[in-house]
Amino acid sequence: MSGAAGVIVLVVGIGVVVLGADALVDGLLGVGRTLGIAPFVLSVALSGFETENLAAGIAANAKGLPGAAAGTFLGGVTFLALGVAGLGGLIAPIRVELPRRFAVWTAIAPLPLLACAIDGHVSRPEGALLVIWSVLALVGLARSGRQLLATEGEERVRKPAWRLLAGLAILSGGGWLLGQGLRTVVRQLGVPQTLIGNTALAATVEAEELARFAVPARRGRPELGLGSIAGTVVHFSALNAGIIALVKPLTLGHETTRFYLPVAAASPAILAALLLARGQLGRIEGAALTSLYVAYVAVAITIST
Repeated sequence: MSGAAGVIVLVVGIGVVVLGADALVDGLLGVGRTLGIAPFVLSVALSGFETENLAAGIAANAKGLPGAAAGTFLGGVTFLALGVAGLGGLIAPIRVELPRRFAVWTAIAPLPLLACAIDGHVSRPEGALLVIWSVLALVGLARSGRQLLATEGEERVRKPAWRLLAGLAILSGGGWLLGQGLRTVVRQLGVPQTLIGNTALAATVEAEELARFAVPARRGRPELGLGSIAGTVVHFSALNAGIIALVKPLTLGHETTRFYLPVAAASPAILAALLLARGQLGRIEGAALTSLYVAYVAVAITIST
């Protein structure tokens, strides 16, 4: 695929993910009302089931590219907590009062991964522990938002289950298009596997998350976007990392353990602290988070050259 074709695919992918995100919000609201479950809980539970990220990590590790494999979940967490939340705040500023427990679970979600991986190796037993932790953390996050059911309005959604499934399918397709377009654009850069895994690859796989955040925010449901970010952070830092290590133990390089891993562990805590301190994610907060992500990419390029 040529560079021009990659740009076209990228633009089409952006339109598709916005459409999918809108259908997903309708589905979450309708299914939540039907089942008597807060849409926030559904957003947390469904957000991180993204097979493309997990498949990319497993394939990279199997091909002897552990730096790129680790980048799918470490770079993904950093991109979500700083890049997606920051750009989301710039595009669709929000004011939301989420429970303190939500912020705590978001902040501590990557800490077991930090403890397991700081020595440069994630074994199969450690992978199993991370998978177990992912279940506990997702339950904790979901329970923290159960009372948000009381904030539901009177909006009615026809065929909510179909809208939910369609939204997930369209988002997956749009995410694939985004990934293909972005990969084509960056393919000729010739950068190291660890750098590309923690920046370009993570961003290509997770680009649709920006729509998952911004669309609900613009529709007055910011907790759905925040729930999606927090739930995906748990999936990446615990479930995906654990499954990748179960398939084949991970060996991490010095750059990963000294830079990418600590940054991924700290990024959700920074987002959680900002939400607690400010009670909003406006353009000032969004600019701050985006600037941190730009600085992260700049440092990543510097240490890889």
